[in-house]
Amino acid sequence: MQLKETDHPTIYWHTLEDGRVQCDLCPRECKLREGQQGLCFVRACHDGKVVLTTYGRSSGFCVDPIEKKPLNHYLPGTPVLSFGTAGCNLSCRFCQNWDMSKSREMDTLADAASPETIAATAKRLGCRSIAFTYNDPVIFMEYAVDTAIACHAQDIRTVAVTAGYISPEPRVEFFRHVDAANVDLKSFNERFYHKLTGAHLQPVLDTLVYLKEQTRVWFELTTLLIPGENDSDEELDRMTRWVVANLGPDVPMHFSAFHPDWKMRDYPPTPPATLSRARQIALSNGVHHAYTGNVHDSAGGSTYCSSCGKLLIQRDWYELGEWHLTPDGRCAYCGETCAGVFEATPGDWGARRMPVRLDQGM
Repeated sequence: MQLKETDHPTIYWHTLEDGRVQCDLCPRECKLREGQQGLCFVRACHDGKVVLTTYGRSSGFCVDPIEKKPLNHYLPGTPVLSFGTAGCNLSCRFCQNWDMSKSREMDTLADAASPETIAATAKRLGCRSIAFTYNDPVIFMEYAVDTAIACHAQDIRTVAVTAGYISPEPRVEFFRHVDAANVDLKSFNERFYHKLTGAHLQPVLDTLVYLKEQTRVWFELTTLLIPGENDSDEELDRMTRWVVANLGPDVPMHFSAFHPDWKMRDYPPTPPATLSRARQIALSNGVHHAYTGNVHDSAGGSTYCSSCGKLLIQRDWYELGEWHLTPDGRCAYCGETCAGVFEATPGDWGARRMPVRLDQGM
């Protein structure tokens, strides 16, 4: 099979003795014969090489509040130009974006745009950052990296919303171009990862430790709590203790509500009390900033000083209210530094969601 015009070369692969090629991007290590696709759907063997088949094509663009990623300690109140592609390298039975991440139809990729066009659009719309989201940017790494380079040239920052399921060598290259990330720590249980995501826990933990110890990426964690699967006190206690011991107390944790979707429609939605309980466990174990998500909970969504406990940033869904940070990111009451990336004043984008159509081709 000859390379198609839309195929983009990749470097993280090698040829096996039996003639197959192995993709080395993520721990799945898909082994492919000519014409076969990896589990992610977007990386395939064409002409004896692993190529990215969706470079320059997106499932859509939208300007969101940065808090929706969710990132509560990174440029609060600012707009972020968000986009994704198709496919995913996990098989989460509870996927909330299954129409994009589980898509096997190229028609899902309605918008085409070069990295330079994306950067120029973000600049024109006043976005402080772009986000690779909706599906995992690890699988479209080459497109994401080129877009990040184009955006940095325009003083636009980059955000990755990812499950962190990536192999060590490409992990270095990918996160070298990322300014902030929200990483899904889906559970602290190998059984959960294997049964409900088709993946493994340890590579995700390795990514988190790498981010903390080897990069300057600002990152926050999100765990979608599914009743009866990953919401026990024991698991939440182990998870939050591990975070404090290995990542430090300043990494914010978001506990989000599950709603029945994809292949888990027979599960009940997460009770708000479960999110509040998870937040309290995290705080009691030393996590400085723990949040509830996907529910209306102003107290659980607001930021408080880790030293004096006073309200620093009030949130009502994605709307910011009271702001008690000094221009250099300290508590206005006691002077304690609030971990994160803050500007002298918050943005005023609010909760708006603005779809954007990029009609310019490659």
